[in-house]
Amino acid sequence: MNVINVGHRLPTTPAALLGFAAMLAAGLASADTSLSAEVISNAVSDHSYQGSMSEPNSGFNEYYAADGTIYGENYEGEWTTREGEMCFAYGDGPTCYEVSLDGPSMVLRQDGAIKGSGMLIPGNTVK
Repeated sequence: MNVINVGHRLPTTPAALLGFAAMLAAGLASADTSLSAEVISNAVSDHSYQGSMSEPNSGFNEYYAADGTIYGENYEGEWTTREGEMCFAYGDGPTCYEVSLDGPSMVLRQDGAIKGSGMLIPGNTVK
C-alpha cells in the first residue's frame, strides 16, 4: 500500500494522543443529534406513515392530520411531538418514541432499540 504524505501529522506522543482523544470525545459528546419537536411535527403533519412495528404482522398505514389527529383504517388517535420524540395515543396514555428522519424514512426507537420504521408520504393515503 502506498502512503502519500500531505504534510499533516497526527500527534504521536502519549500525552498528545490523550489530548487529541479527549478533544474528539468532547466534540462527539456535545453533538446534539435529537430533532426538535418542530422539525418532527413539520415532517409528519399532513403525511401518511406506512410501515411496521417490531412485532410480526404489525404493518400499518396512518395519516397524521395537522390538528394532531391520527387516522388509521377503522381507528383514530392523537399525535404530539416533543424534543427528539413523537408520542401516540390511541384511547389511553401516550407512548413516545425517539424519532430519526432520513428523507422520507422515519424510524421509531425506545431505549435505543428500533421499534418501528416506515416511509412518510405526503397527504392522506388512508382515506
